[in-house]
Amino acid sequence: MIHDWLKAFLPAPMGASAAERLRGSLGALLGLLLTGLVCTALAGGTPMLIAPLGASAVLLFTAPSSPLAQPWSIIGGNTVSALIGVSCAQLIPDPLLAAPLAGALSIGAMFALRCLHPPGGAIALTSVLGGAGVTGTGYHFVLSPVLLDSFVLMLAAMAYNNATRRPYPHRQHSSRANPHQTEDREPTRRIGVRDEDLDAVLQRYDGVLDVSRDELGTLVQQAEMEAYRRRFGEITCADIMSRDVVAVQPGTPLGEAWTLLRRHDIRALPVVDDTRQVIGLVSDLDFMRNPALDLNNGLEARFRQFVRGLRVLYSERPELVGQIMPRTNETVHEDVHVAELVPLMADAGLRHVPVVDGQGRLSGIIAQSDLIAALYRGNLVNMGAARQSRAA
Repeated sequence: MIHDWLKAFLPAPMGASAAERLRGSLGALLGLLLTGLVCTALAGGTPMLIAPLGASAVLLFTAPSSPLAQPWSIIGGNTVSALIGVSCAQLIPDPLLAAPLAGALSIGAMFALRCLHPPGGAIALTSVLGGAGVTGTGYHFVLSPVLLDSFVLMLAAMAYNNATRRPYPHRQHSSRANPHQTEDREPTRRIGVRDEDLDAVLQRYDGVLDVSRDELGTLVQQAEMEAYRRRFGEITCADIMSRDVVAVQPGTPLGEAWTLLRRHDIRALPVVDDTRQVIGLVSDLDFMRNPALDLNNGLEARFRQFVRGLRVLYSERPELVGQIMPRTNETVHEDVHVAELVPLMADAGLRHVPVVDGQGRLSGIIAQSDLIAALYRGNLVNMGAARQSRAA
């Protein structure tokens, strides 16, 4: 019992990779250095970097998706804490009473203003206990260095995090659009953990989580995918893809591409370059969506008029596959588990996904029907194993 209690004091394993740790450390170095240089220059050479900003840098550069690290959190949290701290220092002569009161009031204010930022508590104490150099400046301390430092550090974090592919500010409540533009929820959210389930649990939790709601939902969905992999076994894209793929190039004439679709009775054609690298996908819907087609005619008549049709300027009438091909390029690797296709084909609404090999070359294509068949087959295998286990 005592052993288990003592183990609670041990730190939990860090999940961040070495590259992510280096990214966060380098970001803090650059952010604090830039903040110090800029703010000191604006102050005419007087050092303007305060200690609590080091704690802000930890949040902004190592956990940029945290609700505690968002722009309003650092700007509002640090500023209101400084304001409360300076007020307590001026109204309460005893620092031993003023400092704890400033810390407590700053936490309450940050909760009320939805800008909870842990370094704000340190700034509240600094406003009281920082010595004559701090208390002597009065409310000027709130604007400079607190507000100025916080603002410059926030801008540095915005530039650095986005440059290193960590979106900042982090959108706290993502609303994924339904590809069908209806009131139905996304297909992958009709079963399993739903958004309302997550909201109910968070409400009962009644505590502060250092993770955004949408990021938590993503982690839950990924955990569901892992559970699916364990349940249905290792079915990869290579197991279910069509290998004899009919493909075209961006310079393929539309008439030829349409003929291939009809001849092979397929709905999509991967678009590749000379080395079989996938650069896109063109489907029958891309032909129908083109504004040059007359919607009052049948599909065949529309396409013939579109390809051969009236004398229209080249710039107004596309003639090649590359001109109607969507600019998005979603592909999956052969070794990817089929469970990872579900978000692409359910949430993103893709009907076909090209499959590539280790060199990024086209090796197959998967349609929605292939995925359905794989899920059905995996379920049958799982049910058969369960019956054998019960019989044994």
